[in-house]
Amino acid sequence: MIGTLVHAWLTAAFLAPAGLAGYAVWHHFEPWDLTPPRELTANVDRIVIDKGLRTMAVYRDGEIQKRYGIALGFAPEGDKLQEGDGRTPEGIYRIDRRNAQSSFHLSLGIDYPRAEDRAEAAANGVSPGGDIFIHGQPNRVQDNMMIPGDWTAGCVALTNAEIQELFRYTPIGTEVEIRP
Repeated sequence: MIGTLVHAWLTAAFLAPAGLAGYAVWHHFEPWDLTPPRELTANVDRIVIDKGLRTMAVYRDGEIQKRYGIALGFAPEGDKLQEGDGRTPEGIYRIDRRNAQSSFHLSLGIDYPRAEDRAEAAANGVSPGGDIFIHGQPNRVQDNMMIPGDWTAGCVALTNAEIQELFRYTPIGTEVEIRP
């Protein structure tokens, strides 16, 4: 009995550091992105932006088609409260315009502010802001480059090559869910 306990203790003492290291490494690289790195070939009908993970997933008929890394507003924590706060709004929106002449390569407009966003801002005596887009990099930046960090005024930024692909397959009316 004592031999079994000693054996169990020695095994645990020997394996624990490796187990803890494995756990730490596993969770450092979470979530695992198993989305195929395919090109879009048809229109998408839903876009889900996860602010915390800095990812944007695009869907067609409920199936994920592609995932992109993104940059957000310069102060991305929390929901957008007022113009100039550097936050990206949270909630369910729609693509309501497309701009091929954008200062940020190409852009897809999001229908922010909604009536409830305007009402909340009015109750606080501030402007809700507007002109929230999914867009590329400033026009002077090369297609596959991305300005590091969160730098927009509240928009969602991709590389120019990525917004070209998304712009091609995102019609007006596409649902956009922005999660915290």
